[in-house]
Amino acid sequence: MLNTERVSLWALFTLFLRIGSTAFGGFMALIAVVENHVVERRKWLTHEEVLDGVSLATVLPGPIAVNVIAYVGHKLRGIPGALVCAVGVILPAFLLMLVLSAAYFAWGQIPAVGKLFMGFIPAVAAIILVAAWNMGRKTIKGVPEALISLAAAALMVWHSNFAVSFSIIVISGVVGWLIFREKPAPAASKPAVEIKSSGKLLSVAAAPLALTAPFWSVNSILLLKLFTTFAGMSLFLFGGGYVFIPLMQNTVVATTGWLTQQEFVDAIAMSQIMPGPIVLSTVFIGYKIAGLAGALIATLGIFLPPGILMIAGTHVLNRIKQSALIKAVLRGIRPAIIGMIFSAVIAVGMTAQQHWISLLIFAAALLAQLRFKLDVVWVIPTAGLAGLLLF
Repeated sequence: MLNTERVSLWALFTLFLRIGSTAFGGFMALIAVVENHVVERRKWLTHEEVLDGVSLATVLPGPIAVNVIAYVGHKLRGIPGALVCAVGVILPAFLLMLVLSAAYFAWGQIPAVGKLFMGFIPAVAAIILVAAWNMGRKTIKGVPEALISLAAAALMVWHSNFAVSFSIIVISGVVGWLIFREKPAPAASKPAVEIKSSGKLLSVAAAPLALTAPFWSVNSILLLKLFTTFAGMSLFLFGGGYVFIPLMQNTVVATTGWLTQQEFVDAIAMSQIMPGPIVLSTVFIGYKIAGLAGALIATLGIFLPPGILMIAGTHVLNRIKQSALIKAVLRGIRPAIIGMIFSAVIAVGMTAQQHWISLLIFAAALLAQLRFKLDVVWVIPTAGLAGLLLF
């Protein structure tokens, strides 16, 4: 039974602020944590609705996890909900990256947190596995869905990149249409869908720019160049942050000369030792170019255009998903997404330290979630502490 009580914006912000503080392990791990809180614990959305958001985010540009979170916020509280959820989940990593960037340019060193991450990784694999299991047992209802899910997982294990991910979405949608389509019901009058949000969308898009207005006096031309550079790159961000690294490297090292090669490598390394998406290396780049104002503007550039596209895509999906054709297509895509999530367990697990302690942390994280229903926000820090003490 879904909880239909209206969710406050403050509740959304504080929840995603907590999630963003422990969002280690890549976008699938973050999606797994969101699914645990939004579906399993609070029952604000269904598994199917979250899977639809993942499907949409996979085929649109931008950081997938942040786009999914914007989708969740939009489903719950419209455009303001999308904004507060996205800001909440990005803010902890932004602030941490800002502090590390300032320390780096002051002292030229990166904090050593390797042992913490030895503990994080097996726990993240367990969290993804539990999320995939919970989604799968409620979504995969027959042999066709199971086969679609297995095929998607096998393809992702074989070769994980944007082309494969996109192909899986398209092919599973076609298979869903062929297998699950039904004869359309007699036409019935439908209430007109209100599309009042375009004005709101523009105002929300303009709000962050207005909030950063005091910083534009730093060097308005340079800040404008920062924003347009990262906003332009964001529209080519398909398939996750790692796919984006070569484009960013070419732009900020070879083309603009904003960073040296070593600084770029260090920026990517720092973005990997903290919660949040890898594209938050923009904070490091923006900070070097124009301090706090540069960090804010570069980060706004990388997240704002994809966020607007995601909200627009959510409107379209909400309008068409009740048609018989779209229902059949989504019924094919959802088990494929679950298969892709299962494949992430293997991908994350293979990066774990090959040691019995990793297996112990993995098993303990599974037990904590399945037997004791421990909040995943506490699982990851505890696993990191275990890694620090045991490795």
